[in-house]
Amino acid sequence: MKKTILVTGGTGYIGSHTCVELIQAGYDVVILDNLYNSSKAVLKRIETITGVLPKFYETDILDAEGLDQVFSENHLDAVIHFAGYKAVGESVSKPLTYYQNNIAGSLNLYETMKRHQVYNLVFSSSATVYGDPASVPIREDFLLGPTTNPYGTSKLYNEQILRDLSKAEPEFSIVLLRYFNPIGAHHSGLIGEVPNGIPNNLLPYIAQVAIGKRDYLSVFGSDYSTPDGTGVRDYIHVVDLALGHIKAIEYAFGRKGIDAVNLGTGHGYSVLQIKDAFQKACGKKIAFKIVDRRPGDIAECYADTTKAKEVLGWSAKYDIDTMCQDSWRFQSQNPDGIND
Repeated sequence: MKKTILVTGGTGYIGSHTCVELIQAGYDVVILDNLYNSSKAVLKRIETITGVLPKFYETDILDAEGLDQVFSENHLDAVIHFAGYKAVGESVSKPLTYYQNNIAGSLNLYETMKRHQVYNLVFSSSATVYGDPASVPIREDFLLGPTTNPYGTSKLYNEQILRDLSKAEPEFSIVLLRYFNPIGAHHSGLIGEVPNGIPNNLLPYIAQVAIGKRDYLSVFGSDYSTPDGTGVRDYIHVVDLALGHIKAIEYAFGRKGIDAVNLGTGHGYSVLQIKDAFQKACGKKIAFKIVDRRPGDIAECYADTTKAKEVLGWSAKYDIDTMCQDSWRFQSQNPDGIND
C-alpha cells in the first residue's frame, strides 16, 4: 500500500522539488502551504512533470484548526516539514516574526502529529545551526551555535525541541536534515526558485541580473579569509536535495529516535566563482559591485558529507555548471515567476 506524506511548505522552492521526487518514487503527497512565498500555480507544474495533481490545503502551521483538518482528513504516514521563513537578512530585522512562525508554528505541527499518532518526521534544518564553525568541512558532531542570525536560531531551537520530543516520545522517528545552499531548478524549467521582491539568495539575484531585471549583483564583502575574499558556500542542486529527502523518509520508516545529517556536496565555491559559472551558463556578463559585509554572514561553510553516504546511501551528483544551467533555464523560461 502506498504511503502518504504530508509536505508543509510544499509549493515552495525546495518543497515543490521534493513533492516531484516523492511522487516519482511512488508516494502519495498531501501539500499544506499558506502561499506566503509561493504560488498555487506550482501545483499544475508538479502535475505536468509527474502526471499527478497533489492534494492541496491552503492553510498555515500557525492555524491549529487548519492543521487538525489536514490530519483528520488524510491517513498520513510521515511529515516533511519545510514551512518556515528563510531569509537570513530579514530575520535580523524581524526576529519576532521569524520566531513566531518558525517556532510557534512548528510546535503546532508537532502537537498535531502526536495527537494523530503520526510519528515519522523529516525536518528541514540548516547549516546555520553550526554558527561560525571553527573549521571546515563541517561534521554533524560539531558543536552547535552560537548562531549568527535569528533564522539560524529558529532552526537550532527546533532541533532542540525535537530532541526533547524524541526523548519523551520514543515512538517518534525524526531526521534533521541540515542543508547547505540549495540552488538550481528542475531540468524541465517548470519549477524553480521565485523569491518575493528583492532576492535574498545569491543565485536568484544573479539570474535577475542576467535577465535584465536588476542592474548588478551586490557582493557582500571581499575581505573574508577566503581565496578571493568573498564568502564560500557549499551549493547543492535542489534536485539532489529533494532526492536526499526520499532517502531520509526511507531511513525514518526503518528506525526510531532522532538523527542529524548534512546535505551538501562537500565542496565550497565563492560568490565570484558562482558568478563566473553563471556567466558561462547564460552567455552574458554579470555586472557586480563589492559592498559592505551583510550582518550574520560568515566566511566559509561547506559540509562533510560522509554521514549522508553512510547512513542514507545518498550523495550529490550534479556539478556547479549543471546547477547554473538549470537555474538559467528556469529564469529565462519564467521571467515573471510562476503565475499561470
